[in-house]
Amino acid sequence: MNAVTHTTPDSAKESTVLNAKSELQFLPYKGKIIRHIFIQTYGFERNFADTSKPIDYYGTRLLNRLHKDTREWVVRNNLFIKEATEVDPYYMADNERHLRSLDYIQDARIIVKPITGNKDSVDIYVITKDLFSLTGELNDLSTTKFKCKVADANVAGMGQRVQLTTLWEKDRTPGFGYELLYSKNNIANTFVNATAVYSTIKPDLTYGMEAEKAWLISFERPLFSQYSHMAGAVTVSHNQSENRYTKPDSVYYNYHYNSYDAWLGYNLGIKTFPKNKAYKNRFFLSTRYFNYRFQERPLQITTPFDFRYDNRKAILAQFTFFRQNFYKTNYIFGFGTTEDIPYGYNISFTTGWYKQNYMSRPYLGIDANKYIANDRGFFIQYFLRTGGFLNRGQIQDAAALAGGSLFSPLFIYRNIKIRQYIRLSYTKEFNRVGLDPLKINNSFGLRYFGSDSAIGDQRISFHSETFFFLNYKLFGFKFAPFAFADVTALTPEKENFAKTGFYYGLGGGVRIRNENLVFNTIEFRCAYFPRKINEEAFKITIAANIRFRYSSNYVKAPDIIQLNNDDINNIF
Repeated sequence: MNAVTHTTPDSAKESTVLNAKSELQFLPYKGKIIRHIFIQTYGFERNFADTSKPIDYYGTRLLNRLHKDTREWVVRNNLFIKEATEVDPYYMADNERHLRSLDYIQDARIIVKPITGNKDSVDIYVITKDLFSLTGELNDLSTTKFKCKVADANVAGMGQRVQLTTLWEKDRTPGFGYELLYSKNNIANTFVNATAVYSTIKPDLTYGMEAEKAWLISFERPLFSQYSHMAGAVTVSHNQSENRYTKPDSVYYNYHYNSYDAWLGYNLGIKTFPKNKAYKNRFFLSTRYFNYRFQERPLQITTPFDFRYDNRKAILAQFTFFRQNFYKTNYIFGFGTTEDIPYGYNISFTTGWYKQNYMSRPYLGIDANKYIANDRGFFIQYFLRTGGFLNRGQIQDAAALAGGSLFSPLFIYRNIKIRQYIRLSYTKEFNRVGLDPLKINNSFGLRYFGSDSAIGDQRISFHSETFFFLNYKLFGFKFAPFAFADVTALTPEKENFAKTGFYYGLGGGVRIRNENLVFNTIEFRCAYFPRKINEEAFKITIAANIRFRYSSNYVKAPDIIQLNNDDINNIF
């Protein structure tokens, strides 16, 4: 049993072959009748390429005793292909992708096997491999602060998550705080996911310190397949700041608010899809109501609008048309496991009524995305977000964000896999009244730039990053060093381009991940910001929340365009 292992050059090349349209493997069986569906679930300790060879690192046997394999009925509940129906290659590829999107599944395959003596029928074998469901996280480990999180992402193999986060901090009163979370995937085969959270350590709106008490209940049904009929969600929460750090009244922002958020959408013309397989354009109509109501606002807020503390209420409608399928590939966000990257397009038109404090305004916005993928291994996205409000004959809070991102093909040099990533974006705001100004401490600016005091109404950003996937493993953990360079040009509000300030970020680091575990990718990053604002020029960070899958949702809740974040991972 070896702690450190490496693969041969030949096997490294073979592992990069995965780059094909997800429906191709099912096309030869189009129209055949599904006789039986068999399910085989494997634990995290199995090698998906060869299940007869278990993974055997130090501690694997102990971990296996703590892990419960996913129950067969859990996998079956997440199938929307059915026995006694025809094989639809796109439908089947969609179901395979859905299984891979589950938090507790590392990989999934749907295999079609012809039946001897029966040319019109086939059997289906659904094979899944688990992630090790127990996970943990340590943050801020020092003599004055300690924060940790433990969770089971697949309790009893039943697709449910239990998570406990605890905090102790010397300067906090009381010093101990906690957060409890429970979630259930696909309740009673309805594809509805439920989440409940209670926290005494939620980060507050003012300083981001763990000083907010909150609870949340949410029910969500995503559009899990382009053939599914309905999607929507209902979320209710209560949030209240608490002076846990005994700040004087002059700097303690006291607030208390409740939020209600619900949306519902329907896939138009869905009944015609099975009858006309060539018809690939989808049309989705949705509506949303939300109300963020402050029972108490901070006394320090004296300006008419501050988006963090404003009462907000809206009724929005959205029409989305999309034509979107997926490539199966690897070494994009992960370290070799199967990943689903879209190709096609997704365009949403949003309109409705939006009230912010005393100001009510109609809204119109567009969110357009074009995805390109090919057999050479290029993955490209072009994106455009634009929208604005109309108030008393004036266009207000209008903005546009446009850009593109690219993942290069995977290169192999001396048994090291290399991929290049590039993103370029341009953002402009016009006549800002109630929304936030443009900032650079986000994914559209300089990542890991801590200060939020650099603001403006025009932003140009360029980001480049090179990944190196090494062929060595330590106790199953793989390593990917990287180097990056960020450049952002930010023009202050109501100033010409000559007043533009340039900000830079240079550095590198290493990402570490064991793809058999639920643990997020761990990242060690060293960054240098030549132009510092209220912080050191050199910054070393350790992050454990790095995403390892692209969000493959077809649609999302209607909303106004976001210019300073990409919370739903809508952009590469």
